[in-house]
Amino acid sequence: MPPAEPSLLQVIVLAVVQGITEFLPISSSAHLILVPQVFGWPDQGLAFDGAMHVGTLAAVLWYFRKNLWPLTRDFGASLRGQGLTPNGRLAWAVLLGTLPAAIAGLLLHDLIEGPLRSPKVIAATTIGYGLLLLLADRIGAQRRDEYTFRWRDAALIACAQVLALVPGTSRSGITMTAGLLAGLTRAGAARFSFLLSIPITALAGGYEILKLVQAGAPSELDKALLAAAAAAVSGYLAIAFLMRLLQSRGMTPFVVYRLLLGAYLIAVFY
Repeated sequence: MPPAEPSLLQVIVLAVVQGITEFLPISSSAHLILVPQVFGWPDQGLAFDGAMHVGTLAAVLWYFRKNLWPLTRDFGASLRGQGLTPNGRLAWAVLLGTLPAAIAGLLLHDLIEGPLRSPKVIAATTIGYGLLLLLADRIGAQRRDEYTFRWRDAALIACAQVLALVPGTSRSGITMTAGLLAGLTRAGAARFSFLLSIPITALAGGYEILKLVQAGAPSELDKALLAAAAAAVSGYLAIAFLMRLLQSRGMTPFVVYRLLLGAYLIAVFY
């Protein structure tokens, strides 16, 4: 029997959750696992997972549309041996920061999609990496922006992004944590985290769409398009909200949220 089609409410709620939590340092994977469990919803299926990733990819591409051409241009120039500008260095940092997570994701896919999706694992990572984010926010030098990247900074953030494959870690949260520990400002760490989301989200969405093509076209294309649109709008608003909040509040509100969520998971599932 084929899996049940998600309802319109499920599509909208999960797409908005994906859009918001993909960019805020609170873990999108954790929320996409837990929200259906709370409401007793069936798995939304490959079509909607792929659509939501397309939506969040559209959000970050649109938000950083003015930055992407200089990065692409100077990256191409560096390949032609024309020197390495700050834009070119940043583009290389994004590429190098993506490769380890992409390789680990392929090699550990079954583990990530199986045992590690446990609410107990999510509770531990939600609290543990939340506290690490708070520590980085307090002790980080916060003297440099993302254009002053050193190669060891890129290596640190690349290793951090591998950890984000574990549900509850938060890809944006752990990469911002690493950026802060490397001495980036809050805004610089956030901007680099968002740029870093472009290739990894494209790879994740492409993988899901490939599996979808192999399984056959979705029966409700209109809902998939709605999911993409809702994720795009909510994702864009989440980026804008975070960039404003970081100027005044720092990471503390997100750490508090993570601790409360972790405590709830412990109370319910332990």
